[in-house]
Amino acid sequence: MAKKKEAPANPFVPAEEQPYPIPENWCWAYLTGFTECLDSFRKPINATERAGRSGTVPYYGATGQVGWIDDFLTDEQLVLVGEDGAPFLDRMKDKAYMIEGKAWVNNHAHILRSYFGPIGNFYLLNYLNCFDYSEYVNGTTRLKLTQSSMNTIPIPIAPLPEQQRIVDRIESLFAKLDEAKEKAQAVVDGFELRKSAILHKAFTGELTERWRKEHGVELDSWTEWKLKDCGDWCGGGTPSMAHPEYWNEGDLLWVTSKDMKSDVIEDTLMHTNMTGVENSSANYIEKPSVLFVMRSGILRRTLPIAMVKIPFTINQDLKAISPTDDLDLEYFFWVCKSAEKRLLGTCMKNGTTVESINAKALMEFEIPIASQVEQKQIVACIVSLLNKEQQAKEAAEAVLDQIDIMKKAILARAFRGELGTNDPAEESSIELLQSVL
Repeated sequence: MAKKKEAPANPFVPAEEQPYPIPENWCWAYLTGFTECLDSFRKPINATERAGRSGTVPYYGATGQVGWIDDFLTDEQLVLVGEDGAPFLDRMKDKAYMIEGKAWVNNHAHILRSYFGPIGNFYLLNYLNCFDYSEYVNGTTRLKLTQSSMNTIPIPIAPLPEQQRIVDRIESLFAKLDEAKEKAQAVVDGFELRKSAILHKAFTGELTERWRKEHGVELDSWTEWKLKDCGDWCGGGTPSMAHPEYWNEGDLLWVTSKDMKSDVIEDTLMHTNMTGVENSSANYIEKPSVLFVMRSGILRRTLPIAMVKIPFTINQDLKAISPTDDLDLEYFFWVCKSAEKRLLGTCMKNGTTVESINAKALMEFEIPIASQVEQKQIVACIVSLLNKEQQAKEAAEAVLDQIDIMKKAILARAFRGELGTNDPAEESSIELLQSVL
């Protein structure tokens, strides 16, 4: 917890309290020496009152706009930094933001205005978003940056031309990073679409078109099978929770809809044992199978389908099918995954309290089946292509993780005078501060 800090009488930070070295023509000052606090212009309005005063003026809080209102308290460019409710201890998240024009600010954000106009405002904004607040906030459940503590924040002040160059360099570097971020995000966001396209090509014959030509196989060799004919179907159940002996020391996977989050299920949230299976409607399933969620709220969005390759059992909200010997397990899984949207559209029950799949409609659903040899070829193509897509997605996610770190590193260098923009011959910023104080 931060100690209570007194507002400084002298705007310049004493040498022994300066956080780190800066260029000789810069100076360390407390926030009050660089910025005017306009907290007297803020006013909280509760949500009920705002509901009756709807308008076009943004209403701001600790981390951004939180609503609209019919009047304004400020009408200029200002920097807001959270008083409480901001992520003060998360170095990767911003604590300050800029507002322009008519605005109404509540009491969860401090209102700041640099003495040096827009250049100073942007300089201040960037500094506040890389500052370490750990010694300046108080509180346990909700950290708070009081005005008196905020006033003691030290800020390295560069000459005004250098402030402009720093702001320009930051904006230029951030623009390049944002462009990279946009491209990386597009790769991540497009993963499911590309996956769907691969599966569509797989089960319309496009992926193995060349293979068929090389092996003299025609597409009309494919047939349509109903799901009821694809293997042995099995339902599930729940061993009584009132009997801990059904669950203690259990090593048998008990799959529920909560476990259906990956293509292959290798572990489950809960495990049962054979005693539990034998004393319930659950079934011991030894053969590798494909699982379908039959009843769950998640069916509003998607139909979870997964494979299990080791012995398991399921609860009553799932169904399992062990494919016939003519069907490759992974081929069967992927062809069902490719038909997920059609399955939902065709087999969803209407008018039920909890979303569920119509078992009869599911059994009658038809899927394309290639020869056993081509099935394995299709699976190999799918696995190869999806592995490449997964690698691209993970690389893009790594880029996204690094971009915010790189931005904070740029800001840290900027306020140490390490961006290569400083001109030592420029007038010291001490004179700059003295001109406004």
